[in-house]
Amino acid sequence: MHTLDVALGERAYPIHIGRGLLDDPALILGRLQAPRVAIVTNDRVGPLYLSRLQGALEGNGVRVDSVVLPDGEAYKDWQTLNLIFDALLGARCERSTTVIALGGGVVGDMAGFAAATYQRGVPFIQIPTTLLAQVDSSVGGKTAINHPLGKNMIGAFYQPRLVIADTATLDTLPERELKAGLAEVIKYGLIRDLPFFDWLEANIDSLLERDPAALAWAIERCCRNKAEVVAADETEKGERALLNLGHTFGHAIETALGYGTWLHGEAVAAGTVMAAELSRRLGWLHGAQVERVRTLLRRAGLPVSGPALGAERYLDLMAHDKKVEAGQLRLVLLKDIGAGVVSATADSADIAAAIEACSVR
Repeated sequence: MHTLDVALGERAYPIHIGRGLLDDPALILGRLQAPRVAIVTNDRVGPLYLSRLQGALEGNGVRVDSVVLPDGEAYKDWQTLNLIFDALLGARCERSTTVIALGGGVVGDMAGFAAATYQRGVPFIQIPTTLLAQVDSSVGGKTAINHPLGKNMIGAFYQPRLVIADTATLDTLPERELKAGLAEVIKYGLIRDLPFFDWLEANIDSLLERDPAALAWAIERCCRNKAEVVAADETEKGERALLNLGHTFGHAIETALGYGTWLHGEAVAAGTVMAAELSRRLGWLHGAQVERVRTLLRRAGLPVSGPALGAERYLDLMAHDKKVEAGQLRLVLLKDIGAGVVSATADSADIAAAIEACSVR
């Protein structure tokens, strides 16, 4: 097991990474405020891991309640969120009850938002079971649900007490979701870690083959990058916005097509190519560098072109992005591979041209 810390003063917490960690309840027991938890999972992950986690905790004197949500981004909404509140209220969970998210990014976001708001805040633990959640969404305290007009527009910053990334759960992860997670892995190399990007070019096949050592190393590297960024800028006033490379374009794709039609990582991959192409049009990247980005994403089995929505539709949806300030769209772009920047330099004509150049024709 490898352990990293997210340095947030009194709210600091560890990230444990390793195989078989679900079988070590001691990791959780020391972080509980009271011997009572509510596990939030979904109908895909629950049958695989819920009874195992519940049994380990109950064997150590912890009362466990659970709620099983429908699986998928399409259910990341108020109606499904209320299923969590219904369960917490129905079981008479108190402020000392710890909410545990057992699942991927959707489960983590919704369980975290429920924990942030139930009785004005209860303790929260993340146990991510997808690659995307282990390298990104489980760390840093972003919680949210979607709205028909925009993804993740309703939520809160609410840090967990603990993150446990059991890499053995990736053995049961569908191949499409494994590939989607690689979009977020590649992101870290592009925005701030050139040596990691170089490593990914040499080892992407090992990750696709689920080599345990390669996966563990990549997860740790991503979490280390994420922990450093969050410690420096918890509520995304500056550097943390770099973690949204490709997301403004990608969220537009997800919203336009309907949540869940494209997986989040798939949309981010296409959006990352758009960001790279826009960076080239601004004179920051060379064509060969854009192709280098596109090639790695393609080798990861990810889309490198967005759907043909039309630039006007993209721009309309992107206007709802959380990085808009004073009506000005700010985008995460690349000064170089390994050097991300948040910029409002591009005008709408440049953005539209980049979108059209990187959309299916």
